[in-house]
Amino acid sequence: MLKKTQTIHINFTGGIISPGYLLSILEIAETAKISEVRFGQRQQLIIEVSAQTALLFADHVSTTPNIISAYPATGIFISNTWLSEGIYKDVFEMLNWESKLKINVCDSRNTFTPFFTGHLNWIAGTQPNYWHLVFRYPKSNQLFAWPEQLYTNHIGELSRQLETQLLNHEPIQGVPVEKDLQLPDFHLPYYEGFNKYDQYYWLGIYRRNEYFPVSFLKGLCHICLETKTGQLYATPWKSLIIRNIEQEHRPLWDYLLGKYGINVRHAANELNWQIPDNNEDALVLKRHIIRHFDSADVRTYGLCFSVGHHCFGSIVITQQEAKYKTVLKGQLRYDISYTPDFNPNSGILINYRSGVAKEHLGPYITALCKYFYERHNTNDPLPGYVAAHTVAIPPVEKYVHQCPACLSIYDEQMGDPDQSIVPNTPFEQLPDQYQCALCEGPKADFKQVSYATLTA
Repeated sequence: MLKKTQTIHINFTGGIISPGYLLSILEIAETAKISEVRFGQRQQLIIEVSAQTALLFADHVSTTPNIISAYPATGIFISNTWLSEGIYKDVFEMLNWESKLKINVCDSRNTFTPFFTGHLNWIAGTQPNYWHLVFRYPKSNQLFAWPEQLYTNHIGELSRQLETQLLNHEPIQGVPVEKDLQLPDFHLPYYEGFNKYDQYYWLGIYRRNEYFPVSFLKGLCHICLETKTGQLYATPWKSLIIRNIEQEHRPLWDYLLGKYGINVRHAANELNWQIPDNNEDALVLKRHIIRHFDSADVRTYGLCFSVGHHCFGSIVITQQEAKYKTVLKGQLRYDISYTPDFNPNSGILINYRSGVAKEHLGPYITALCKYFYERHNTNDPLPGYVAAHTVAIPPVEKYVHQCPACLSIYDEQMGDPDQSIVPNTPFEQLPDQYQCALCEGPKADFKQVSYATLTA
């Protein structure tokens, strides 16, 4: 008989992880004979525990959704923003009660963290300390925007008030999301490997199967604590980012990655996926489609895919409800949808294909990717670029010499074969006794005139 387990969540507010706190949790996990842990879409730690060992984590288990934020991207994917670490932490302090609703805190220029996967979505405006608020009722995908921007100091009080109204499904005045908030075009940055920024490095770690070895994470925490430079963050892509790594500490990280065989250079077309937490079937489906992408050499830049997830994805794959519980996996069917502009933050889905068998998902989604690029590449920018960067060269004016008596011309390119003058002989090199071929007027009488005036 299989040992029964339960899933526990441990929140890291805004995705910010204290290495010392994480280390204490990992030591408990090691005591409980747990060898691997996961990170979830809401930037929290997920651990499978037995009923007997669950009590060991009692002081750390979170029963409310984690507050997620774009802070892990600040300074590496988002620059020159007024939304600094200090302001993020001020906001988190205002949201310090155990909210039953999901809360997102993001920069408006961010394309790394989903805007609208929360029930209360605070999005920094362009003016310092002013925010957009987009909200949705529980178990609904319909988005509403607060009719005006709000000052930072109002975030905590208004969030508490709205939580009660949303949970009770009380009417709240809202306007279309697009009224003032302009969503940036989605371009997911490559969030793996060692990358230079300022005088430091940051390191992104993604795991294909979503599992992180506990012993590896313990080593990671020890390096952060010993060097006093590493800042650790969980991302909505179930990955980790370590920032402020100094050059002299690179060998420590290289050793740790090598010791555990951690690959940090996966293909970009498998990093842009949102998969439900603890869903092995969704992971299998993702691998199946990625294999097709690899074999067909499909470009996916600018797109985000999700499986069974309706809030964040350019292209969404959902499994249809089976009529019978005993249906075989080969008989499962899927629906493919996409957002109107392929921006994953859009809450509107357009059906593309319904009732698709697993083996046909790859070709259909590939065709949808092709449609995305056809839509976004209707106007070739090269001619406009060439025109804007081309320096106009004024035409070289051509001059000829004309006899004033009969208006005959001497054209240097033609010469005067009848008088043994070869082509390309300049007028100045003609002999002094040269005469007009028609009226025999002397060379000295010829006048220089513009060829353009003769042909006008």
